[in-house]
Amino acid sequence: MTIREMRALEKTEKQGSTYTDYYLVGVMEGALEAHTQAVRAGASASICLNGRRLEPSMAKNLYTTELKRNADLYEADMPVQLVVVNALGTVYPCL
Repeated sequence: MTIREMRALEKTEKQGSTYTDYYLVGVMEGALEAHTQAVRAGASASICLNGRRLEPSMAKNLYTTELKRNADLYEADMPVQLVVVNALGTVYPCL
């Protein structure tokens, strides 16, 4: 789903905000699982929780903060997944 499609869903559907919240949780969990599998396969880690808390309720805030922080970087037709992965890498960097 693109950023544009998600914004439209959130505004046009009766429960759009709820749908997008759940979608973001799924994207976040999927990104973390894909990252974990890649690291197991030998890739370098780019997301490190290091014992810090990451809960499903944090997905929307991570997404919106990343969009605000890098407003000039993201275009409406870019995937939501890209924003979420970048947000996770920014908030949970591997030092």
